[in-house]
Amino acid sequence: MKIKVLVAGATGWAGSALCKGIDADPGLELTGGISRKMQGRNLSQLLELQSENVPVFGDAETALSTVSCDVFFEFTKPEVAKKNIITAIGKGVNVIVGTSGLTDEDYQEIETLATKHKVSVLAVGNFAITAVLLMKFSEMAAKYISDFEVIDYADSHKIDSPSGTTRELVKRLSEVRIPNDFVSGDHLVGPVESRGAKINHVRVHALRLPSYTISVESVFGLQDERLTIRHDSGTGAEPYVKGGLLAIKKVGSFKGFKRGLDSVMD
Repeated sequence: MKIKVLVAGATGWAGSALCKGIDADPGLELTGGISRKMQGRNLSQLLELQSENVPVFGDAETALSTVSCDVFFEFTKPEVAKKNIITAIGKGVNVIVGTSGLTDEDYQEIETLATKHKVSVLAVGNFAITAVLLMKFSEMAAKYISDFEVIDYADSHKIDSPSGTTRELVKRLSEVRIPNDFVSGDHLVGPVESRGAKINHVRVHALRLPSYTISVESVFGLQDERLTIRHDSGTGAEPYVKGGLLAIKKVGSFKGFKRGLDSVMD
């Protein structure tokens, strides 16, 4: 039986590529898309899909009340993502979160609701396999190196800072250990902000400049030696599609809340 998928943000850069991937996968069925600008249109015509008719809705409530789906894939913007996720959970639908900008507090609330409604929520900061490996290798390094910081790079138009990839990374690093802070804010000379923001006790420096898509760099320091682990995204959406399809097929394998694509990988 095919897994039925509803995609929020279906006409966006990553969402449209994901919809094409779902449509081409024989084990999946794209039952609808959500796009405020394109509501009422046929997604099959907009994206030249193989399926004859895939309706586009303007909001998650209408979409979830109209079409059947096993998985709700959230790929919109942070200001609407949380509401969409909560709506899907309330309908008893499994959710994959690809939207960045949600906080740890948001995820705590989402986890509580997922457990209450006995559904699965998988939050993935980055679906690219190299980003997954960045996190795994960084966790390994943090076991041996107590001093580290993170640099977050993205396009100048990205409104959330840091990226979802970085938020997931520092959460996981902080669960390995809390890095040293040699000079506290009270003793710094100069603007405190120049040392970056502390997120989960890890210092994060965010750059927003043209020419970047998403890049994340973990920097580990020891006396007279240093380790840098870096992930760079290109301008194509193919890495996100591969990871997204894997997430769709794996999200039903557990109940509750998980964070990170590797949490459902074999």
